[in-house]
Amino acid sequence: MSAREEILGRVREALGAEPAAVQPSALAEYRTESGLDEDALVELLVDRLEDYKARVEVVPRGNVAAAIRARLEGKEFAVPEGFPAEWLDPSLAERAVRDSREAPLAVVRLDGLDAVVTSSAVSIAETGTIVLDGSPDQGRRAISLVPDHHVCVVPVETIVGIVPEGFARLDTTRPLTLISGPSATSDIELERVEGVHGPRTLDVIIAR
Repeated sequence: MSAREEILGRVREALGAEPAAVQPSALAEYRTESGLDEDALVELLVDRLEDYKARVEVVPRGNVAAAIRARLEGKEFAVPEGFPAEWLDPSLAERAVRDSREAPLAVVRLDGLDAVVTSSAVSIAETGTIVLDGSPDQGRRAISLVPDHHVCVVPVETIVGIVPEGFARLDTTRPLTLISGPSATSDIELERVEGVHGPRTLDVIIAR
């Protein structure tokens, strides 16, 4: 008898001939909706993101371009090929470096840029998490991780309350990037270091 067979035999013996059925009682009480209205969702998301050291602004949909310009004035930045044109005014569009599937920017080029601007797929208010799924308005994962400054637009209709609501809207076979504030980590002495695994500055513009 091999070690594997012996281990599996002991497991079967411990379980018995008829393993106990999984009890659904715990799942029955699992929350799938937050019940929060739009105002409450926005307030909670802003609170969580600011607690994570992100800079957040809530603006009318028509003011998104101006809000982006205020954060990227004078900077050279990456933008995914599907980013909405109405969110970039002409003065910014001249400095935008487009990243596309046909012509992806090299990592060294991304590292030399000041910032990146993307949209987002879903934002989860309770955890303060923004999810990018690689759609054309968000681009591939590298462009949101390499530049040191990320400006992210969050359409208000993409905000949900809790994690199950968020994943119900996502295709989990896509390359998901979950962002909860600027990149930060701590060593064994709890010294906070920013920018190790991604942008050290996160600007979030919530478009209502």
